[in-house]
Amino acid sequence: MPTALLIIDVQNDFCPGGALAVEGGDDTVPLINAMIPEFDSVLYTQDWHPENHSSFAANHEGAAPFTQTEMPYGPQTLWPTHCVQGTKGAEFHKDLILTGDMILRKGFRPAIDSYSAFFENDRETPTGLTGYLRTRGITSLTLAGLALDYCVAYSAIDAAKEGFRVTVMTEACRAIDLEGSLTKALDDMEAAGITLL
Repeated sequence: MPTALLIIDVQNDFCPGGALAVEGGDDTVPLINAMIPEFDSVLYTQDWHPENHSSFAANHEGAAPFTQTEMPYGPQTLWPTHCVQGTKGAEFHKDLILTGDMILRKGFRPAIDSYSAFFENDRETPTGLTGYLRTRGITSLTLAGLALDYCVAYSAIDAAKEGFRVTVMTEACRAIDLEGSLTKALDDMEAAGITLL
């Protein structure tokens, strides 16, 4: 059966020097590039926020980045302004090989954040990726990219819930690790039956 590589958010703002830099984020690029030829299908996600996005601390008076607020869909971490549509920070890392089938942009709705490649953070609004993969006959997914404890983990867990066989190449990911988020993400992925390599 066809297998797909899902490359999560390898963008300038998540790499060293970016607005929400993940330590060692750019170290994933050569590892991911080496994986690309091994897969039948290659897909990318791209964080793609409007400037007025509700997850940005700058859009909440007096709020500091990395604090929590309540949204209609539940708790939301407030982030530094990052991956704003059309900016250099939102572009893919210059050394990442861009090939393959699809770029899925997420986080473009101002009122709701989107960590997962499959669902918005309300856990109800689908991105359409499940239907695309099923139409292509893809049943097995391998994930790599940024950040392991947020967008990679959310995407992997949702993929498993949607019935795909899921592997996460942890070596080709880096984490933010905000207040124990990495340990929780790894535990949650294992509990979901995801293979961690």
